[in-house]
Amino acid sequence: MTSPAWLTAVNFNTDGLIPAIAQDHKSGRILMMAWMNAESLQLTAETQTAVYFSRSRAKLWHKGESSGHTQRVHDIRLDCDADVIVLSVTQVGGIACHTGRESCFYQRLDLSGQTPEWQTVDKVLKDPADIYHSHEAANHTQTNDATANNIVSSDIDQTKADRTSILQQLDKVLVERKQADAGSSYVASLYAKGLNKILEKVGEESTESIIAAKDFAHCDENINKAQYDDARHELIYEVADVWFHTLVGLAWFDIESDAVLHELGRRFGLSGIDEKAAR
Repeated sequence: MTSPAWLTAVNFNTDGLIPAIAQDHKSGRILMMAWMNAESLQLTAETQTAVYFSRSRAKLWHKGESSGHTQRVHDIRLDCDADVIVLSVTQVGGIACHTGRESCFYQRLDLSGQTPEWQTVDKVLKDPADIYHSHEAANHTQTNDATANNIVSSDIDQTKADRTSILQQLDKVLVERKQADAGSSYVASLYAKGLNKILEKVGEESTESIIAAKDFAHCDENINKAQYDDARHELIYEVADVWFHTLVGLAWFDIESDAVLHELGRRFGLSGIDEKAAR
């Protein structure tokens, strides 16, 4: 398929990427910087919502897919060398940064002292833990791989569900997705691709959680609180991905999450050494 002329005019780097800067449509403040490839840029133009490319996960991601803080795109500009994109956006929720701040650029270099020092100058508008477990994060539909990291289905109302019922609600949704059209949701597309693809995703997400854990282990809350909080959230996020894709795998075999919960309950009060020896 031939790319449109406007897209071929873009000077992507050797990795097929271009830096994209998101700027607030009204205030002009720089909110964030991310990367785009040709597909994400074309989707951004078509949907008029920001879609980026994650280098760490090597896949598309729709801004706000797990937080609900999407970006409505008003204008797309290309610089004189055609190698940088600027998006003029309305930031839904007023929070662009996963730390819960308005902008990712919340650290300012203070030059007033003898030694330059980075200072956090923007306050957290909302706790990241609340952002990524909010009802807003569950209210968008997964339609393609750009929403692959949204681990909570829109069918689950977290404002009403207590933590013990979320797994049961997920079970119900996963069963429904097994019968759905492959193009209707991310989970349905996984089931259409088969067991090997599901297991591949479990392995991929497990590896990413290990990397996140190692990164978190090297953070010191007393030295850099923002970095510590970011790493902590990343570990939680990646483990949630592992749990979710594991549930998808269990549903493939018509096994509900209760079976695993019952097994964990059975192990309470048992010596781990004795339990393992009895297998």
